[in-house]
Amino acid sequence: MKYHRVPLGPIQTNCYLLVNDDKECLIVDPGGEGKKLNQLIHKQQYKPQAVVLTHAHFDHIGGVDEVASHFSIPIYVHKKEKSWLKDPAVNGSTFFGLGEVTVQSDVTLFAGEGSTTIGSFSFELYETPGHSPGSVSLYFKEAELVISGDALFEGSVGRTDLHDGNHEQLLKSIHTKLLVLPEETLVLSGHGGETTIGQEMDHNPFLNGF
Repeated sequence: MKYHRVPLGPIQTNCYLLVNDDKECLIVDPGGEGKKLNQLIHKQQYKPQAVVLTHAHFDHIGGVDEVASHFSIPIYVHKKEKSWLKDPAVNGSTFFGLGEVTVQSDVTLFAGEGSTTIGSFSFELYETPGHSPGSVSLYFKEAELVISGDALFEGSVGRTDLHDGNHEQLLKSIHTKLLVLPEETLVLSGHGGETTIGQEMDHNPFLNGF
């Protein structure tokens, strides 16, 4: 499996395309510029299976409707944030003055964590709340990578000053769900570049002393 990191939207949030040998792909967090993303997918001749959201903040959902409707694919989000998709006051778009960013399409809900299969893709879904209550991370063991959303970044962690954020809960999520993964695991974050679990264990200043 390979991946593409595609920064999209008003603050260049990382969207990820996870692609298997048959050119099937999962689309994770299409934060905006849906038309641009659709064109890229067509150019690469990929076959999208679903849109998966690590959480429902505005900068991760801005392109969802345009992409999902274009390819007629389902949308997955944690049940705790279903209502956020239609509420600009909660998903942050009103707070940041970016108009009303919403998702109007029907969605499929993740009820909880565990082994998950979408199309031909299988992964472990981890609940990693703190940045938001329904934040999830996607761990692909064979590919040795985890998509951490806005929980863990290179040298940093997610902000917790937005709706229902909780810093202590975020640190607990990182330590109990992410830092227990093999140190060589590649971390694909919602913003910024790639890192590894080992690098963050050794050098992330926000994780020291927890």
